[in-house]
Amino acid sequence: MIYSEGGKIISKKNHACGGNEWLIVRTGADIKIKCSTCGRVVFLSVDQLTRLTKKYIPCEEVNV
Repeated sequence: MIYSEGGKIISKKNHACGGNEWLIVRTGADIKIKCSTCGRVVFLSVDQLTRLTKKYIPCEEVNV
């Protein structure tokens, strides 16, 4: 799956804060995501993020 900056991820498991929405902040060799609920920032590889993802919302749909 190809991820782009500004997109949102809905994760399979909830974060410790209770939220499951993540904003993609940076892409590259690893991907930086930020929890929409508490603001925690996490770096994951593309493979790890693909396993974590339940639904991906591209940035075009997020900004509308």
